[in-house]
Amino acid sequence: EAAAEEEEMPPPFTGPVADLGPYQSALEGSWVYEELHSVRNVRPAAHATPLGMWGTFLYAGVVHYVTRGREWFTLSHGGADHERLKPASEFSPIEYPKPDGEVSFDLLSSVALTGTNHEGNQPPHLTLKDDAVPVARNLAVFDGPEQRFCPAGVYEYLEEEGERRLQINAQNCIHCKTCDIKCPSQNIDWVVPEGGGGPAYAGM
Repeated sequence: EAAAEEEEMPPPFTGPVADLGPYQSALEGSWVYEELHSVRNVRPAAHATPLGMWGTFLYAGVVHYVTRGREWFTLSHGGADHERLKPASEFSPIEYPKPDGEVSFDLLSSVALTGTNHEGNQPPHLTLKDDAVPVARNLAVFDGPEQRFCPAGVYEYLEEEGERRLQINAQNCIHCKTCDIKCPSQNIDWVVPEGGGGPAYAGM
C-alpha cells in the first residue's frame, strides 16, 4: 500500500528513489507485526541459554504460554547465522537415504513444483564478490555448504580438467535468500531479479 501511494503521488513529489517511509509505521500497526512480535523470542531462546533447543521448548511451553509474547525483553541470537557454521573437519559426513518418491522426493522434482522461471537474457541476480573464494575457502574449509543449504540446487561444485569450480544455476533460484544469509564468507550477493521472474506457486 505504501508503494501504491508513492506511485499515485503527482510528479513534483516523486523521484528516482521511492519514499516508503510510511511502510514501517503501517507494518507496526498491523496484525502481522503483532503476531511476529509476540513470537520474537521463540527461536533465539535456543541460543540464549546452554540448553539449545530445550531452551526453545522451555520458553515456548512456559514463558510464552504465560506472557503471550508480552514480555519486556527481546532475546538475541548471539551473532549472525553465517558465523555459526563450523569447519567440515569437525564432523562426519551424513549418508542420507535416497528419495523414495512417496514420502521423500528428489530436489529437482520439488523445484519443478514451484513453477520457477527466469528469462535467459536477464542480468544475473546471483553474483560473487570474489570468484576465488568459493573454492579457496568455502570448499576447502566448509566442504562447499552452498550445495547443501540451497533448497533449489542453484549451487554445485564441478570438476573440469582436474580443477574444481562453483557453478551457479540461477534459473533454479526460488528467491529464498538463504545463500545471501548463510554463506560463511558472505561472498554471495543476491539482488532482486528482473520483474516477473522467479517462483510461481500454483494455488496460492
